[in-house]
Amino acid sequence: MVKKERLSTLFKHFSLHECKNSSNLYEHLAFKVSEDEELLDIASHAQAGQPVPNLLFGAVHYLLLKGKHHELRQFYRSLVNHPQEVERAFPPFRDFCLSFKRELIPILQEKLVQTNEVRRCAYLYPSFCFIYRQVKKPLSLLEIGTSAGLQLLWDLYQYDYGDDRSYGHISSDILIRSEVKGNHQPFLLPESPPVALRFGVDLHINNLSNYEDTLWMRSLIWPEHKERVELFEKTVTVLKEQSLELIQGDGVELLPHIAEQIPEDTALCIFHTHVANQMPEESKLELMNHIQSIGKKRDVFHVYNNMWDRALHLDSFIDGRESNRVLAETEGHARWFEWKM
Repeated sequence: MVKKERLSTLFKHFSLHECKNSSNLYEHLAFKVSEDEELLDIASHAQAGQPVPNLLFGAVHYLLLKGKHHELRQFYRSLVNHPQEVERAFPPFRDFCLSFKRELIPILQEKLVQTNEVRRCAYLYPSFCFIYRQVKKPLSLLEIGTSAGLQLLWDLYQYDYGDDRSYGHISSDILIRSEVKGNHQPFLLPESPPVALRFGVDLHINNLSNYEDTLWMRSLIWPEHKERVELFEKTVTVLKEQSLELIQGDGVELLPHIAEQIPEDTALCIFHTHVANQMPEESKLELMNHIQSIGKKRDVFHVYNNMWDRALHLDSFIDGRESNRVLAETEGHARWFEWKM
């Protein structure tokens, strides 16, 4: 169980830094939860290492989407066309959590926060364009914390960065928009770099042919985020048409074995977004040690954020030489990113 003092701080941080200008409902509720002993007690049942505010709000949303009848529904834009004022939402939210405590606690104990945010591909695309420009080889992808594998298909999406041009798979029905801030513009190939292989590993693979898995991932999308829901639903359709190698297990432990299967005439690209914050410190160090060991034998690239800080990093080994770069600063749901190169 997570200690209540730490939970209170987590919910306040979530309110002030994660939700502000993104979800008025969760911003308000998270701050109120941070001061409520009974709700913090419920939240404390979350698995260690999980982002607890996301998990609690996802669990409540999940029960509402499953059809639980309660006045709380009237505050969720995902459930009603004209939600009631956010400032009145906490008493119904509190009542819902206490009324359905016996159903919420098992969800907190068993479920994982696996958002698989498709729009984060907006900053993965220039990252892989940058790698391809260096090596001119097809890319072999290995995603740690892949969830359902939606980000593994980044090359099949179309991108709009606000410059009146399209990039990537320009005939795709899935259009991802993101703003590039700052003084640097990323290198963008007009068409997606070639992808040779795709592997995804997760402790729990979400099967989007399964109603419960799909509903849980839908529940993790914040109620006001209509565009995220639309992207998710479209990419689920694309995913079902693809053959992906998704492996259930510990991605850090399995990394050396999977890397041995990657042909050396391709560029091995290991990546993960908003996953490493859930890893124990020893797993992060083990991951970095594995990549260094692989880098002594072949070229390898590691793209990641939320590991040591929030920035998007690229660590690479080319001909045994290590290079470490900060590629970008990124907004949590990739509405914008600031390229640094």
